[in-house]
Amino acid sequence: MHDVPVQESAIDGAYALFLDFDGTLVDIVERPDAVVVDPFLPDILNFLQTHLDGALAIVSGRPIAFLDRHFLPYQFDMAGLHGLEERIAGELQLCDPEEHPQLRRMIGRLNEAVSGKPGVLIEDKGCSVAIHWRLAPQEKEFALTTAHAAVEALGSEYRLQHGKAVAEILPSAAGKGKVIERFLHASPYKGRRPIFVGDDLTDENGFKTVNARGGLSVRIGAGETIAKFRLGTPADLRHCLSEWASKGALPFNVDD
Repeated sequence: MHDVPVQESAIDGAYALFLDFDGTLVDIVERPDAVVVDPFLPDILNFLQTHLDGALAIVSGRPIAFLDRHFLPYQFDMAGLHGLEERIAGELQLCDPEEHPQLRRMIGRLNEAVSGKPGVLIEDKGCSVAIHWRLAPQEKEFALTTAHAAVEALGSEYRLQHGKAVAEILPSAAGKGKVIERFLHASPYKGRRPIFVGDDLTDENGFKTVNARGGLSVRIGAGETIAKFRLGTPADLRHCLSEWASKGALPFNVDD
């Protein structure tokens, strides 16, 4: 594991940049709807997207519609809901919640289950659902027990994804590593060396995919990880991206 230095020069056309959202581009907040995007960030990402000939994508557990609202006026390539939704070069594929009737019924039951637990939040994402306990850390065991019971009832078509004070129920086919792999088979990402920056357990399978391709995996913050490099905070990453945009220097050491 290395702290990330700024490298003097790089051939940007050789790289594809994948960026997580919560805890990576933006700071973690107590409520998922209270997230704030730095006002300079959309312009920085737009510059880098052009610099990389379009090979920049945001890979998040959030829905694409939510992400788009926070990056106006731009529409970046994106993978939303851990890859259940994606947009590459303007072609959008969305997940239809009606294709998940069991999950829709389960979300109603989960809302009932947490109704007497202030601070435990149910985030309905349409094709997945997240149980948050950041506002009620004392309810972690209850939230996890509830989430595990829900997944067991749903069966093998769904799985539980753990995160920071959150557990998300999503279709088994979803995963950031899988969607990054799909992007790397499509233009303009094909043939490029991938860079993926994330901060959480949800990003580890993305790191695995990128490492297997000889790419650069960067973890934001503390915690065990298979990422090769580490940055301290989302603010540190935003600074690195700003430096890359302004100076043309890749902010990750590609030689280690």
